[in-house]
This record gives sequence, C-alpha cells and structure tokens, in this order.
Amino acid sequence: MKVLIQRVTQANVVVNGSEVAAIHKGFLLLIGIERGDTTEVADYLAKKTAHLRIFEDAQGKMNLSVLEVGGQILAVSQFTLAGDTSRGNRPGFETAARPEDAKPLYEYFVSCLRGYGIDVRCGVFQAEMLVSLVNDGPVTFMLERR
Repeated sequence: MKVLIQRVTQANVVVNGSEVAAIHKGFLLLIGIERGDTTEVADYLAKKTAHLRIFEDAQGKMNLSVLEVGGQILAVSQFTLAGDTSRGNRPGFETAARPEDAKPLYEYFVSCLRGYGIDVRCGVFQAEMLVSLVNDGPVTFMLERR
C-alpha cells in the first residue's frame, strides 16, 4: 500500500463536471492499494498519516500533525501508484490490487482516519477525476508498507 501525502492549503475533486469533495488546510492523499495489502497495513498507514508531524509550529519547525492543526483530509484512490515503470516505457499494473479487493481496503483506510476524529472527504472510487490542489510548501511525502 502506498499513500502519497501532499500538505495543502486547499484541494478538490471534480467528477463529470461536478465538485464531489473539497477541503481547506490539510492533506491530499493519493492512495494506491497493491495485491497482498491487508487491514494491518491500512491500520499502520492510517496511524502514521494521522500523526505525521509535517505542519509548522510557532517556530517554523515541522512539528505538528493534521490532528493538532485541525486539518482535513481529501482521500483519492489512485491505482497508478502501484504501476511498475522499471521495464520499458509503458507502466505495468500487475502489482495493483483488483478493484473488488482494493475498494474495501480503501474504505477501511478512510474509516481508520475518521476514527482519529479527522474530517475526511473522498473522491469517487474508479472514476475519472479532476484533482486540484495548492501544495503548501511544497511538502510531499510517500508512505509505504508491505
């Protein structure tokens, strides 16, 4: 499982010309579910995401979590994070979980984040989405766990 975290001042998702989700200060998460990922992996990454200290404190040091700043999360499923670009010029997706396996784990991950008291908004699973964001910093981190 891979979670690309982008610290944002705002982000939104549009599907078929309509905005389906929007946040202000917080994280835009791009979430890639891979074959073999488990709820234990999702638990670990949700806890890590909720407690990752990448917001600045009064001294300008990255020392505060999304919980501590009252931030929101916009969670977007993105199977292309599981893409393998090591061979040739066309990505392979053999490691990506099948949609029927990925969706429940994605939903579980989101429920874990909500369990920490975070306001989580979501894109639409398997939809063509237009994702807009203002990356704050820019600050971007990749979390992975197998």
